[in-house]
Amino acid sequence: MNWLFVVLGAGIGAPLRFLTDRTVQKKHDTVFPWGTFTVNVVGCLVLGLLTGAVTAGAASSQVQLFVGTGLCGALTTYSTFSYETLRLAEDGAKLYAAANIVVSVVAGLGAVFMGVALAEVLWG
Repeated sequence: MNWLFVVLGAGIGAPLRFLTDRTVQKKHDTVFPWGTFTVNVVGCLVLGLLTGAVTAGAASSQVQLFVGTGLCGALTTYSTFSYETLRLAEDGAKLYAAANIVVSVVAGLGAVFMGVALAEVLWG
C-alpha cells in the first residue's frame, strides 16, 4: 500500500514541475535554466522541512513517502539539471554552465538546511 503514497505524490509533483518550469522560464529572457533551478531549490526546502518534521515525530512515514519520495522525487530533477548544464557548455555558455553547477548545489544545500532549521523552530 505504501507505493500508492509514492504514486499519488508523483502525480502531483511531475505536473507541478512542468508548470513551474515553464512559468518561471517564460519570465526570464536568458539561457540560464531558472525553471529547473527553481523546482530543485524548492524541492530541497520541502525535503529539509519534511526531514525535520519526521525527525521530530510531526510527520508519519506515509507523509514521508507521499511528500518526500513521491512529490519531491517528481518535482526535482537531477537529470534535467545535468542535461541543461551539458547543453550550456556545448553551446559555448561555459560560464552559465559553471554558474548553474555552483549556484544549484549551494542553493540546494542552503534550502535543505533552512528547511531543517524551520522544522526545528516549528516542531523542535
